[in-house]
Amino acid sequence: MQAHTIDEVISFLDQIVKDEVEKGSKLAYFPILYREVTKAIKVAINNKEFEDNPRMERLDVVFANRYLEAYTQFKEGQKPSTCWAISFKQGHKFWPIVLQHLLLGINAHINLDLGIAAAEVAGDNIEDLKGDFSKINDILSSMVDGVQANIDKVSPIIGIMDRLAGKLDERLVDFSIQLARDGAWEFSCAYADADIENKQLLFKKRDASIAWLGKDIAKPGILLAGIAGFVKIFEWKRVSRVAPVLEGKP
Repeated sequence: MQAHTIDEVISFLDQIVKDEVEKGSKLAYFPILYREVTKAIKVAINNKEFEDNPRMERLDVVFANRYLEAYTQFKEGQKPSTCWAISFKQGHKFWPIVLQHLLLGINAHINLDLGIAAAEVAGDNIEDLKGDFSKINDILSSMVDGVQANIDKVSPIIGIMDRLAGKLDERLVDFSIQLARDGAWEFSCAYADADIENKQLLFKKRDASIAWLGKDIAKPGILLAGIAGFVKIFEWKRVSRVAPVLEGKP
């Protein structure tokens, strides 16, 4: 399962969402979010909002193929990167809430995959990509309110917390996205400059680091686990009910 165009990326994500919803698997949640991000990037490319729009489509495809490869490996019983394995293994577990499933996918894909994809596409000209790399952050930030509104519907307690927090949580999410992007950029520059042997070492080190973060997301400390457990009690349980709401359907 490897795409060659951004439209093929969207088509593959459509199929994954369909398959996982039919199985009642929470592995449907991240590709729903990722598909919306991909569509937003496609619109930006078509509107020529990037410095180099053909390059951005190549980056989008290379970036997506890392997720598609990891997903295929997991489904075929092979071993994907450690951070993706942690994310995928939560697909049929009861306690992780919708937000945790989304964060696990975001953690692996932005913190590991984005930097590698950027380095592969830009190569020695990695610095030329920085402007468009930052533009991705702007697109992600612009989608926060819509994604959060959908999560609030399926997780009523999070909705209440959102209303109590006002704009504080949006600012925290924006800040978190920026931190992830900045970390991915630093890793991308180091990865682009490294030789083949050092690329492998950098990958293993980065994967291990992001995997630890994934473990913390999947199984947080006592306080956060207690909050997540309370959220879970009132959260919608059936994937077939949650998925359409995450897709923004009425």
